[in-house]
Amino acid sequence: MAHPDLATRKAKRSTGRPDAPGPGLRVLLTTGASDAHTWNLVHLQLFLEEAGHSVLNLGPCVPERLLVDTVELTRPDLIVFSSVNGHGHLDGLRAAHALDANPLTRGIPKVIGGRLGITAGEGEAERRTALLAAGFDEVHPDGAGPEPLLGRLAALAGAADARLAA
Repeated sequence: MAHPDLATRKAKRSTGRPDAPGPGLRVLLTTGASDAHTWNLVHLQLFLEEAGHSVLNLGPCVPERLLVDTVELTRPDLIVFSSVNGHGHLDGLRAAHALDANPLTRGIPKVIGGRLGITAGEGEAERRTALLAAGFDEVHPDGAGPEPLLGRLAALAGAADARLAA
């Protein structure tokens, strides 16, 4: 469920880039408290900005309290949770529970992807099920291309456009 401010903010916002594909969405990019990797976050930030979106990158080792406080303050259109260290499943569960415990951050869409477990393939279905049950809208395994993320962003932008047209 998209949060109610999306259409209003999308209508008012512009990326300021003449080559951008229209007004972009606001994306909060994060990782878990145990993940110290930064290259994945920088890569995703550049990719999302090239696609015309505004990105706030919280950097590595993000504690749940910082994530919740930042989401509450910035009200992004989408939270993108990326993991490289293999503990994304555990960090993601804690983050989803913390976000859903706060009524101001509960309805904001969130996706997670990357190396979510320490063993490739083993337990992947169980991790995916648990993360979806915890509140993630989409779960993307390590090696997934950019298409699912771009699809989610397009769907959010399309929903905002439909609300504006109504």
